Amino acid sequence: MTAELPAELASDQLAALLCARLCHDLVSPVSALGAALSVLDDQDSSDMHDDAMELVRESARQAQAKLEFSRLAFGAGGSAPAMLDTRELQRLTEAMFSAVKPQIVWKVEAAGLEKTSARLLLNLAIMGVDAAPRGGTVTIEATDNGGNSRIRVVSEGPRARLEEAAGVALDGGIPENGLDGRSIQPFYTGLIARTAGGRVSGRVDEERVEFAALVEAPAGMIG
Repeated sequence: MTAELPAELASDQLAALLCARLCHDLVSPVSALGAALSVLDDQDSSDMHDDAMELVRESARQAQAKLEFSRLAFGAGGSAPAMLDTRELQRLTEAMFSAVKPQIVWKVEAAGLEKTSARLLLNLAIMGVDAAPRGGTVTIEATDNGGNSRIRVVSEGPRARLEEAAGVALDGGIPENGLDGRSIQPFYTGLIARTAGGRVSGRVDEERVEFAALVEAPAGMIG
C-alpha cells in the first residue's frame, strides 16, 4: 500500500508541491475578485454593483487571511528564531478558517511558542479542519515548558476522518499514488516535527480524529 519511508524528499519537489498547495488555496478568492471587478466594469450591471463591492471586500479579506497564515505556516514568517505570541497565532487561525464548517475552539495555554512549534500548530490546524468536512469542532491545544511544546488538535463531527494518503504522508511515507498538492501538506507537517527532533501522530476514532505532537526546545534555548 505504501512505499518505504523516505530519508528525505528532494527540496525542489517539496517546494513545487507546496507551491501547488498554496496556489490552490489562493485561486478561489483571487478568482472571485476578478469576477467582481468585471461586474463593476460593466455599466449595464449597475444594479449588481453593491453585491460586487461586497464580494470584493470579502475576497480581499480571504486572500489576505490566507497569505498571512501561509507566510508563517509554510514560510519563514520572519528571519531569526523567536517565541511567537499565541494571541497572534489565534488571530491568524480564526481569520484563515472563518468561513469553514467546523468551529475553531482555541484552548492554547502557552503565552508563546517557539517558531517551529508555532508552524507545526498552524499546519495541524489545517489537518484538523480537513478532518471535519461536515462541520463540528476543531479544538486546538498547546502547552510550552521552557521551549518544549505539546500540541493537540482534535476534530469531532459527522464523518470526521483522516484520509489514508494524509495519514501515510504525516508519518513520513509516500502514499500509493505518490505525493500531490493535497498530501504534501501532511507530509510537510510531519517533516517539521521530525526535523526538530520531535514527533507527530494521528489517531482516528468514530467521528473523531486526534493529532498530537511533541517538539523539544532548540539547543540554544536550553539553560
